[in-house]
Amino acid sequence: MLVLGIESSCDETGIALYDTEKGLLGHEIYSQIKVHADYGGVVPELASRDHVRKTIPIIQALLQRCGVTKADIGGIAFTAGPGLVGALMVGACIGRSLAYALDIPAIEVHHMEGHLLAPMLEDEQPEFPFIALLVSGGHTQIVEVQEIGVYQILGESIDDAAGEAFDKTAKLLGLDYPGGPMLAKLAERGEPGKYKFPRPMTDRPGLDFSFSGLKTAAANVIRSEGIHLAGAKSEATDLPENAEQIKADIAHAFQQAVVDTIAIKCRRAVEQTGIKTLVIAGGVSANTELRAKLAEMMKKNRGQVFYPRHELCTDNGAMIAFAGAQRILTQGDKALKVKAKPRWSIEELPPV
Repeated sequence: MLVLGIESSCDETGIALYDTEKGLLGHEIYSQIKVHADYGGVVPELASRDHVRKTIPIIQALLQRCGVTKADIGGIAFTAGPGLVGALMVGACIGRSLAYALDIPAIEVHHMEGHLLAPMLEDEQPEFPFIALLVSGGHTQIVEVQEIGVYQILGESIDDAAGEAFDKTAKLLGLDYPGGPMLAKLAERGEPGKYKFPRPMTDRPGLDFSFSGLKTAAANVIRSEGIHLAGAKSEATDLPENAEQIKADIAHAFQQAVVDTIAIKCRRAVEQTGIKTLVIAGGVSANTELRAKLAEMMKKNRGQVFYPRHELCTDNGAMIAFAGAQRILTQGDKALKVKAKPRWSIEELPPV
């Protein structure tokens, strides 16, 4: 079966074609970075409007590039949540309408299940059961995965997600949007040991995360070093002569604190469950330092770590098409109903 995947949960329009026999035929991702750059973050209404403009043209272009027609599509998978409700509605309306017109089944896909299953699109795939670290701008979760649809959340962020903390700290440093990747790049020039930030909630049992306090600690250091005007309209003389190096040192220390905290929690999850396979997915899973740290940790625990290629770490249609393909034969329907679920626990999903 050829499945069309539509991802529109936030600020990327992702379209993909996945064949259950041939694998991923192709995918396209349109990023709205330029749309939101002037605002320093995602503006929901602008995101929704851009999805309206881009989704259909991208679908048409991908069909042509892959040498298939709408008549070849056997099912449609679209992201129903979690995410921005307006953006979700765009993908849901287009997906349901197209499926209804073609008289083929459609399926609602959980955005985080898409991320969780993204490594299954690689040549080397993890075997069940495994521990999944879902780490992005909106989510930081550790999930025990017994099989597709059988999930137990072992720990999650009680405030800011890791990606959100990266973005907010980057903004405090005066970095351009999107802040997370910019901070990671700046951290490469930082000197280790210049600053020491806490590893939140690692001094107590449990697998939950909290990055809000870490962000505040970074803000206090930025202020104390006199670079709190970074990003504002200020004269160069307002900042210390070595302001750029100070920023790099702070970025390095902040990134290391986040990476260490995540690694400690993942190690606990591996020890608690006895499961020696770790999957990392979501936008922050592309972070080089995080990958290296988790690979080192799993090697010490005689385990193995899996992750998707970099282009499939961010929101994309390929993961939605694949996740949808696993469910569409048993759970897809042809009803013309549209429902977005901006809040939706992954534990609510039925098994395949």
